[in-house]
Amino acid sequence: MTVDHVGIAVRSIEEASRFYEKMLGLKVAHREETPGHGVRVAFLAGDGQNALIELLEPALPENPIAKFLETRGPGLHHLAFAAPGIETAMSRIAGLGVSLIDRSPRPGSRQTRVCFLHPKDCDGVLVELVEHARTKS
Repeated sequence: MTVDHVGIAVRSIEEASRFYEKMLGLKVAHREETPGHGVRVAFLAGDGQNALIELLEPALPENPIAKFLETRGPGLHHLAFAAPGIETAMSRIAGLGVSLIDRSPRPGSRQTRVCFLHPKDCDGVLVELVEHARTKS
């Protein structure tokens, strides 16, 4: 698996994206609100690169990102890995004794399917598996 993106919890996508644009030269490549998750997201990337950073802003007062910001403040939320064949990856990882937060893939942003691994089995890091939609030839 390869790194897909790094998720960062922020209070304001607008404010946070200015930092990444000014300091690192990244640009917002995609914005989306995911009502099922209660968050607004913005993916930032460099020229010719896939998304590198996902900024996550709560869209509702009661959701996991709002709770994360309340208890920990802004910062690293998760590390995401591209997982083509996500069900196979989930089965293999569960077979290694890693706890899955999601028992089956759920819809994610950018037309993906995602699954989260419990931080207790990942050295304290919330890990996301991401399967991108296959394009039809």
